[in-house]
Amino acid sequence: MHRRDALRALLTFAAGVARPRTLARFGGAALPQLAALAAGSASALTPSRAAANADAFDFAQLKGRARALAAAPYQPRVRPFPDALRHLDWDHYQAIRFRDRRALWAGDGLRFQVKFFHPGWHYDKPVRIDELVDGRAREIALDAGMFDYTRSALTGAWLQSHLGFAGFRVLFHTDPQRDVAAFLGASYFRAVAGNGQYGLSARGLAVDCGLARPEEFPVFSEFWLERPKPDADTLTLYALLESKNVSGAYRFDLQPGPTLSMNVSAALYPRAPIERLGIAPLTSMFFQGDSDRRADADWRPQIHDSDGLAMWSGNGEWIWRPLANPPSLRFSAYQDQTPRGFGLLQRDRNFDHYQDDTAFYDRRPSAWVEPRSNWGKGSIDLVELPAEDETVDNIVAFWNPADTPQPGQELLFDYRLYWGTTTPFRPGLAEVVATRDGIGGVVGQKRSHFSWRFVIDFAGGNLPLIGKDVKVEPVITASRGKVEIASARPLASTGGYRAMFDVRPPEGDTAPVDLRLFLRVDGQPLTETWLYQWSPREERRSA
Repeated sequence: MHRRDALRALLTFAAGVARPRTLARFGGAALPQLAALAAGSASALTPSRAAANADAFDFAQLKGRARALAAAPYQPRVRPFPDALRHLDWDHYQAIRFRDRRALWAGDGLRFQVKFFHPGWHYDKPVRIDELVDGRAREIALDAGMFDYTRSALTGAWLQSHLGFAGFRVLFHTDPQRDVAAFLGASYFRAVAGNGQYGLSARGLAVDCGLARPEEFPVFSEFWLERPKPDADTLTLYALLESKNVSGAYRFDLQPGPTLSMNVSAALYPRAPIERLGIAPLTSMFFQGDSDRRADADWRPQIHDSDGLAMWSGNGEWIWRPLANPPSLRFSAYQDQTPRGFGLLQRDRNFDHYQDDTAFYDRRPSAWVEPRSNWGKGSIDLVELPAEDETVDNIVAFWNPADTPQPGQELLFDYRLYWGTTTPFRPGLAEVVATRDGIGGVVGQKRSHFSWRFVIDFAGGNLPLIGKDVKVEPVITASRGKVEIASARPLASTGGYRAMFDVRPPEGDTAPVDLRLFLRVDGQPLTETWLYQWSPREERRSA
């Protein structure tokens, strides 16, 4: 399923916006007719009273359930699904509108409400959603009175008992018509910053992402939404995660604000060894930017949800890795121990650099992961996939523990997710603000060999304090080839510095080259560390 499809659903239901952006690449008994139910009385039961029975529930019980699932052979949940819903096209699916008065907790004087996504179209694996009140869980049953089907062409279709929902979205009292977060599809979820703009996604878990074989996609099969106190500014919800090789129990504590935060507690129970386990995965899109102009025919200068992977390593080093739209799958692993954080960021906030007045890439949120427990040894992994257009999520970043998860283990991870236009943690050093590249050599002189130039701009930190006679040194390393024509000089337009150098790859060698750069004075670092992986391409050799 393309990423544009799922975000369409989010934005269309949230604000009636047509043609927005997209989500993940990686791909009965008869009841009264929908039309008749849709025309029913407004006094229909509220979702919180839709099911009569309530069961005791807490997070410890959910973890026990997930552990028990992992100890038994995997049995995917199968629910009969009406063909009329499965065969809906996009236009008719998005025409199904949730009735605002049927929102969970509507009219109860709470700061939060929850509205539900209807199953159908690509969302043919509905999930169960429960309301949790005073430690008792009660299923919220889908009934057609929650939705307006007038324009959906569903007359004559049949709704099945306990079908479940596609997902849900969370609204806060400061703007009861716009989402602050949404959970929709597999284990995907996303949130907005204070400007209300969606962008990149997060997932509950990634399994074998970026390997040669197909990726496994765990799903949140059931949610529990805890009724908040009247003055609460935090919403707590729980989720059961299921897949072929792992099950899990999750707790989320959502706190809206200019930067929305989510405290996440995850307990994972492998059913089989997992070669590459992705903790706190972030999924985004990078189509083209200053350092990657694959789509030269597009009139927009840059097209991306995120422009780089930022990492704050366990030893305190700050690292910036610009993203790319590579010609083939590219995998990078950055070894670390007890990382302090990482995130996919949209640093460039200048509208003029995008010129897109419908997608508003300059407003897209960044997402930062802050571990709240000792994650031990492992790596921050980055998967970059080739994308032919902007409708595909082609970037994934996650933490991969060093030890391969084994059956019978309990793996506990606690972290906080931040969604905002700025990140809560920043280096005191100068940051990378632009990465550009092009043909190397000296202008006006005939080139005797092929080389490729990299231009990296830094700003902030102590750079404005550097005197004109102080020597700033670019510290550059390359995993292969030769570094040539290196320099670092002040850049008046930003009050920062510009570093430039050429890389001459070994003759006839097109293997990837790992590059590393930072600026220093008298042995003291002035900037964060810039990392990049460059693949010499034959078409560039003729440039």
